[in-house]
Amino acid sequence: MKAVTGNLLSDGSVVYLGDDDQWTSDIGAAARFEDDDALPVIAAAQLRVTEIADAYLIDVEPSGAPVGRAVIRETIRSAGPTVRTDLGLQAECCG
Repeated sequence: MKAVTGNLLSDGSVVYLGDDDQWTSDIGAAARFEDDDALPVIAAAQLRVTEIADAYLIDVEPSGAPVGRAVIRETIRSAGPTVRTDLGLQAECCG
């Protein structure tokens, strides 16, 4: 299965395309597509250049959790920088 991810142009937040065609920061709420159905979806997402940057497909389980090489990358992207925990998104949520 595939999901679409990218970054909001307004603030750089990591987002995922939801079932309602809106962007969400919750990977669990991301729409999931069979591999063959994902290409038109990513093409449409890449056309939304006024709201999203660098839209691409990631591999996910049917539950929405990333799998394979996407696990580490998406964990880091959603948590913020891997440097100091008193800076960035991780400071807001967990500091």
